[in-house]
Amino acid sequence: MSRPDWIVLLLTLLGMIAYGLYKGRTSRDLDGYFLSNRTVPWYMVLLGIMGTQASAVTFLSAPGQAYTDGMRFVQYYFGLPLAMIVVCISFVPVFRRLKVYTAYEYLEERFDLKTRVLTSFLFLLQRGLSTGISIAAPSIILSSLLGWNILWTNIFMGGLLIIYTVGGGAKAVAYTQQAQMIIIFSGMAVAGFMVVHRLPPGVGLREVLHIGGKAGKLNIITTGFKPGGGFDWGDKYNLLSGIIGGFFLQLSYFGTDQSQVGRYLTARSLSESRLGLLLNGLVKVPMQFLILLLGVLVFAFYQYNREPVFFNQLQLEKLAHSKYKDSLGVLTAQYDALEGERIGQKVAADRLLYLEKEKAGYKATVRRWLNDKDVGGDSNDTNYIFLRFVTDYLPIGLVGLLIAVIVLAAWGSIAATLNSLASCTIVDFHRRMSRRALPAEKEYRLSRWYTLLWGIFCVAMAQLAYNLGNSLIEAVNVLGSMFYGVILGIFLVAFYRKKTGGRAVFISAVIVEAGVITLNVLGKRGIVPLSFLWFNVIGAVGVLLLSEMLQVFMKRAPVKGSVD
Repeated sequence: MSRPDWIVLLLTLLGMIAYGLYKGRTSRDLDGYFLSNRTVPWYMVLLGIMGTQASAVTFLSAPGQAYTDGMRFVQYYFGLPLAMIVVCISFVPVFRRLKVYTAYEYLEERFDLKTRVLTSFLFLLQRGLSTGISIAAPSIILSSLLGWNILWTNIFMGGLLIIYTVGGGAKAVAYTQQAQMIIIFSGMAVAGFMVVHRLPPGVGLREVLHIGGKAGKLNIITTGFKPGGGFDWGDKYNLLSGIIGGFFLQLSYFGTDQSQVGRYLTARSLSESRLGLLLNGLVKVPMQFLILLLGVLVFAFYQYNREPVFFNQLQLEKLAHSKYKDSLGVLTAQYDALEGERIGQKVAADRLLYLEKEKAGYKATVRRWLNDKDVGGDSNDTNYIFLRFVTDYLPIGLVGLLIAVIVLAAWGSIAATLNSLASCTIVDFHRRMSRRALPAEKEYRLSRWYTLLWGIFCVAMAQLAYNLGNSLIEAVNVLGSMFYGVILGIFLVAFYRKKTGGRAVFISAVIVEAGVITLNVLGKRGIVPLSFLWFNVIGAVGVLLLSEMLQVFMKRAPVKGSVD
């Protein structure tokens, strides 16, 4: 990056840290540190909910997802509006009435301690791991741009974030997310404008959409049914899995994931919590549509400009220092010649088809070389497509702004998650298991220590997430789907099955969770081809049905706290 880009980036990040520390001053107790003393207005609740869900993975990986697979990923969010309605009706009133710090406190009142601890533990496990992926996303940016070691990049990224998260708690998270979302929306709008602006004269948005449609990138609605008949259960994104599987996933995420529950519990009233959630249900799908559309714009841009043989430049440099050095030089020269012919003159349709097939062959060769154990490279460059466009084609100053956008998106999501991880640790475990009550000041200090420790843990997970081998946005959603369904099933029983007790729910949750993990393993081996979105349905329905059956064989005890 140029010096002006560095100035823009550093001023934006340092300004956000200072703003978070300044706004994070609050009462030195759990109510202030985790819930901002329940004084946050609805519009900050909305931005907090959106900022927590839309991590750097969204803005870094989603355009690449559309570039390679089209826009069908948007169907993943089709169940969101309905999920927001259910959360507002069933979940929020109970949490507000009980004045809980975490969603899992309710489960002890409804069931028992072991069910509360199990559910909170499942949240801590999956959210701690997935946050590592969210830290890895911006670390990839800096390591790619600067050639830094990924370990030190993760430490640098996580360390800056931890400063204001530990210091300011939920209030710092709320105010920084408000500023972050404004910068993010502005930056992405500028990026979209610049893609169209850099197209050849006479080529506008209409022509770009035509190109995307011809290439199959505008596949917004897909049914999931095979041409020969029958439904493809292994299809990741389609209308049915998005509405049904997405509904269960979003219901669990917003209704039972403390990183989101903690955002709307900070609201001043029940109505403001509901307003923030409902508006999120209306805004999120169009927002995700536009982010994916940006990937289609970038795809169309490369139809008029040279497309890299591989978008991750660091991996190409790794090949250049391997046993494939000479072969890479020959391949690159041949690839450049193909690109020169494709871009430099009008090419007949049959010749263009031939060139595209040749290009695909060269790209496949590069990926095969990177997969060689002697090279130890990363053959997936989906996460680098948008980044490569930004660094290669945006003017000085805007590069720094777009990098800042992605980093700030990561910070908004991670800060909220660290705050929620610490709240569950202190409330569901430390305070609950402590034999004596702790002073408010000591609980406040312990909460800050737990936030720091979770930050360190997530940085360590980011190091492991660097070479996942697939799209980061997909990796986050797969990991969440392995746990969200079971957690949701526990809460659904709690709310709607008043005759089912804690023992039946606990055993059911353990069995079904083991089953979901097994399905995921079998799916990776190709034995049971099943899209990860269906894990949410299986987990939730599995806990509901199995707990009902187990309860028949168990002594029924009076159950309190349910809503039927």
